[in-house]
Amino acid sequence: MIELEGVTKKFGNFTAVDNLTFTIPQGEFFGFLGPNGAGKTTTIKMIVGLYAPDSGDIIVNGNNIRSNPIEAKQSIGYVPDIPFLYEKLTGREFLYMIGGLFKIQKSVLHESITGLIEHFEIGDWVDKRTEEYSQGMKQRITIAAALIHNPKTIIIDEPLIGLDPRSAKIVREILQQQSRNGVSILMSTHSLAFAEELCDRIGIINNGRLVMCETREQLKVEKAKYDGNFESVFLEITRQ
Repeated sequence: MIELEGVTKKFGNFTAVDNLTFTIPQGEFFGFLGPNGAGKTTTIKMIVGLYAPDSGDIIVNGNNIRSNPIEAKQSIGYVPDIPFLYEKLTGREFLYMIGGLFKIQKSVLHESITGLIEHFEIGDWVDKRTEEYSQGMKQRITIAAALIHNPKTIIIDEPLIGLDPRSAKIVREILQQQSRNGVSILMSTHSLAFAEELCDRIGIINNGRLVMCETREQLKVEKAKYDGNFESVFLEITRQ
């Protein structure tokens, strides 16, 4: 569960996020959309503790990200917009390293990694150094690493970067399964079709403010006001 209440973040005189309030309950798949520079990534970095908000509160699974950062972060699986891997490690070594950071018991970690390798279909290249990986291969390893500790919440920024159709299908199915298992998911993406297909609810941010937050059924009503196309709704709402 993620709760934001009156969250604001400024960089000098520029307000990146402006009095943002919303809640993502357990098991909800939440799409977080907006044009470039709208405040999506800044919001995500505050939720995961990389940026501190200037005002407001962020609660992740019952823990305030500022007063209880370790407890909050332990319950999060985070996939940034640019995957970061240690180039001299193999994918398998990277997964074991991440599992070690979360202090997962070795036998449990081995079983978890074996399952992730199978689910993500990465067995053919998981033992190559990550410096040899394509963008899509890096993305799959990064997502697998985010799931290694069975997080209660997944925060994923642009999951489709570099993915071929097969890889995108694998990621889509895994995220859907996580949501069905009660994991709350916040996904930022520029793919309107991907968000519309997967998400239970979609929020649109523009100029640091939440300008729309609708369920899938409510979105159908909004689309009917235009030409039945989500793109038209998005363009109209973010025109200013």
